[in-house]
Amino acid sequence: MKKLRLAVIGQGRSGRDIHGAYYLSPRNKFYTVAYVVDRDPVLRADAAKRYTGAVILEDYRELFGREDIDLVVNASYSDEHYPITLDLLRHGFHVLSEKPFAATRAECDEMIAEAKARRLVLAPFQNTQPAPYYQNALAAVASGKLGKIEQISVRFNGFSRRWDWQTLQKKKGGSAYNTGPHPICMALGFLDFDPKTEVVFSRLARLATSGDAEDYVKILLTAPDRPLVDIEINSTDPYTNYNLLIEGSRGALRSTTNDYTMKYFTDGENPPRPVVESSLRNADGLPCYCSEKLVTHEESGHFDTTAFDEGTAAIYESVYRAITEGAPLLVPPEQAAMTVAVIEEAHRKNPLSVIF
Repeated sequence: MKKLRLAVIGQGRSGRDIHGAYYLSPRNKFYTVAYVVDRDPVLRADAAKRYTGAVILEDYRELFGREDIDLVVNASYSDEHYPITLDLLRHGFHVLSEKPFAATRAECDEMIAEAKARRLVLAPFQNTQPAPYYQNALAAVASGKLGKIEQISVRFNGFSRRWDWQTLQKKKGGSAYNTGPHPICMALGFLDFDPKTEVVFSRLARLATSGDAEDYVKILLTAPDRPLVDIEINSTDPYTNYNLLIEGSRGALRSTTNDYTMKYFTDGENPPRPVVESSLRNADGLPCYCSEKLVTHEESGHFDTTAFDEGTAAIYESVYRAITEGAPLLVPPEQAAMTVAVIEEAHRKNPLSVIF
């Protein structure tokens, strides 16, 4: 199998510690790191030690004109994803871009049109989409065991504060743009990426952040004949003990990134109960509550891998197949564009004052 020559822009937490961890792992059977780009001399020196033989550059534009690059990974700052990706596409490169894919739906559409016109692969790095816990939840919904799904809650909550560039609106920081692409794209997946999906409610707020971008996000999505999906990202929540809660007409599934439990009943094993219009009474003729022992089923399981290892590897293999075989992407850019549109709408409805 021929390995593709890769250039990665950015050696921050994502470029170095997520993408870089994949490049240097046994899971990487598809790529050789040929170029590393970063403005910071300390990070360039570190990259030179990590990637023996790679060419280390200061400016991504130094990649232009080189014909030995099969894929460029854009792990720059969030506000640079759109302009750098568009520039790379215009210079003929296949691109894998970090999230957020862009700041607006219009920017996403422009990149997608450019890639299609030039017959280039443009892939969003949405490594939660192939994550085991999310794929398990999708399979549980599709199985019908939970009955008709009424509500899905997606939680990316925690109890911590931030004070870095990701807290600044001018850098396209904040929880909606930074963390939001994961739960929002998951939510859209539960809605089958229905084009009629609507943001029926949204709220952004600053709670414990040092910056001027939000660290609290609440978004409700739905589509015709689809469940309500409740998305929350909250930096001051020490209590939420799940990432996904799926509630249906026959039961529910609760899942973290590490494990899940699902409890449900089947109609055949629990005959329907006819309505009694008068007050219920027990055998002694005294008032009583509705009470029965349902025949139920319970399933549980543990996930040995995560979005960071298996999810990342799946995205990279998908991009490899798209470039070498013309295979469809695991996460097409249109899905990232829908995700960005939701974030854009939440910001439009909840403008925050700019401080920095």
